Amino acid sequence: EYVVLSSGLGGHGQFWQPQIQVLQSKFHVLIYDQEGCCADAALLKPDYCMRDLGQQLLLILKQHHIQRFHFIGHALGGFIGAELAYLCQLTAYRMLSITILNGWDTLDAHTYKCFETRINLLKWAGTEAYVKAQALFLYPPAWISANIESIQKQEQLQIQNFPPHENVLRRLSALMAFQLSEEIRVALQNIPMHLIANQDDFLVPYQRSQKLKQLFPHAQLTLLRQGAHAATVTETARMNNEILGFLIAQESLV
Repeated sequence: EYVVLSSGLGGHGQFWQPQIQVLQSKFHVLIYDQEGCCADAALLKPDYCMRDLGQQLLLILKQHHIQRFHFIGHALGGFIGAELAYLCQLTAYRMLSITILNGWDTLDAHTYKCFETRINLLKWAGTEAYVKAQALFLYPPAWISANIESIQKQEQLQIQNFPPHENVLRRLSALMAFQLSEEIRVALQNIPMHLIANQDDFLVPYQRSQKLKQLFPHAQLTLLRQGAHAATVTETARMNNEILGFLIAQESLV
């Protein structure tokens, strides 16, 4: 089967580089760049929303004739999966499972304040300030200290390939406005679900994943003690084991 990986706010498929080899041992893997996320990207429409992101991915699946797939999404990417589950209902496309990393049921006030800070950084301080602040939201302090040189190299690449500011702001607006509507909840009720959250996530309190578990009692919830928001990078081995273990278990039930 295929596993489709959808990244968070950054929007780049390369976010999943630490997971690809492990997943390829058991599955075909599809990664993709979300529209509007590169330096030469066309401007997104002013009312851009999460459904547009879901429709982009459905088109990619159609282009590659992938009708059965497991889905894994990180934060914003998880909501793309939720939209995709709704869009697939009346098609021949079947989501075999959905894994959501550090997602939420409703936007937490703390997360809103973090997003507000990032918006103001981009508007009033510019690209470099926005990019250089990202590590504080994504990684644990000790991990930043130990990996500062590689972080700085990544930041330089991100600055060079930074998308139009309008696109970043419109994607943030789409994410902040997203609601788990009743139609989306119904679409997800019968899809095996894995929720993974990190208790030291500075950006999204792990309690939001616990709330998601209450909304979807059939979901499996995995709480990890450390790793912060981007634990796929900072706790790669543990995250890969959790992700792959759930997927293999679903395959055994088919």
